[in-house]
Amino acid sequence: MLTITNAERIFIDGNEERTGPLHISEGTVVGADPAQDDGEVLDATGCVVTPGLVNAHHHLLQSAFRTLPGTRGVAMSEWLPTMATAYDAASVDPELASFAASVGAAEGLLCGVTTVADHHLSWPRGADTVSIARASAEAVRRVGARLAFVRGTAGDDPQAAAASAEDIVSALLPGTTSGVSGDGMLQLAVGPAGVHSDGPETYKLLGEVARRHGLRRRTQSNEQVDVGIAQEHYGRRPLELLEDWGWLEDDVTLAHLCGVTPWEISRIATSGATATHAPGCDLPMGWGISPVAALLDAGVKVGLGTSGGGSNDAGHLLADARLAMQIAPLVGRAVSAREALSIATEGSAQGLGRPELGHLRSGAAGDLCAWDVAGIADAGVADPVAGILWASPGRRPRHVVVAGRVVVRDFQLVNTDEHELVTALRRRVGR
Repeated sequence: MLTITNAERIFIDGNEERTGPLHISEGTVVGADPAQDDGEVLDATGCVVTPGLVNAHHHLLQSAFRTLPGTRGVAMSEWLPTMATAYDAASVDPELASFAASVGAAEGLLCGVTTVADHHLSWPRGADTVSIARASAEAVRRVGARLAFVRGTAGDDPQAAAASAEDIVSALLPGTTSGVSGDGMLQLAVGPAGVHSDGPETYKLLGEVARRHGLRRRTQSNEQVDVGIAQEHYGRRPLELLEDWGWLEDDVTLAHLCGVTPWEISRIATSGATATHAPGCDLPMGWGISPVAALLDAGVKVGLGTSGGGSNDAGHLLADARLAMQIAPLVGRAVSAREALSIATEGSAQGLGRPELGHLRSGAAGDLCAWDVAGIADAGVADPVAGILWASPGRRPRHVVVAGRVVVRDFQLVNTDEHELVTALRRRVGR
């Protein structure tokens, strides 16, 4: 039993907040009055407690490729080959995947991210894809976070990509019918990068793998390059293609969605597909702004992602939730702090098909953050929940809990040494 005490406020979900202790037993929230009240106590004095954040769209490998020359503020048609050259020079292998995933997941935990979806797109020709996937999964598990590993493609041979996805499922989650491990710490999914790089055969074959094993499907849509190439190659819009290819359905999540029309928003809502907003990537790169409020108002479930270090050099999801609030009025109505926090928690979890994540109702997974609101940055704040996002842009949680286990205590990682992770990655990439 883990009991969180003395919190200023507990954000249960977008509709409920309360005070009082919160109890987690065997990794699950059991409510305020369990049958027994013993075990570890985590003092949250001066803190607001929220569900753990869920980063619904990351590229963990890019944690090894931040601020590279030629990758800032450029068109995606320039950015993609620059990143590909860097991957080739670094020789992507299980070791690099492990180091990068360790750093990305640890950074996420220190910023309150308890679950991260890793859309892995770089698979060198002839690579041992199972070893790369396993290295990433084991690295994230060691630091203490949950992982949704997405076997992505970016122009890969369709047959080889599908065979690789099958091999990864067989090796990491044999016999799965839900795509999620028994302890909930690992999830598998499939996801082409987008219609700008992958054609109908890739979408068809990966969709078949998903259906056989109960996996979620994820792809990227309607950034600049996606819209431009879809028009050039097919004379159509990306979402029209995805619908024709069977990828506008309720088990699909669409990342980015910068340039979407009102009709397309309505079509997404009707299909039941979910969305992931990534403002920390799209805005500074000039790739567009997703109309989040319009998606929400249409009934689309929206999550939040940072995307990778090649475009958003930080894995700080709370900072990106703040950015989402700041830019929302530019493309529609304002988004409140509670809406933004809900997007970064339960909204992201819904896109992963994980109803136990992203909230603190009884029966939820025991994933939470305790955010210290007693310092100078919160002086004068009238609403401590809103203040989590509006005040202190670089805010980090004091404590983080995953599956009832404390993984960040007093701002420090519990399971691993942060500096050792940094040193290992720097040695591997030579910077």
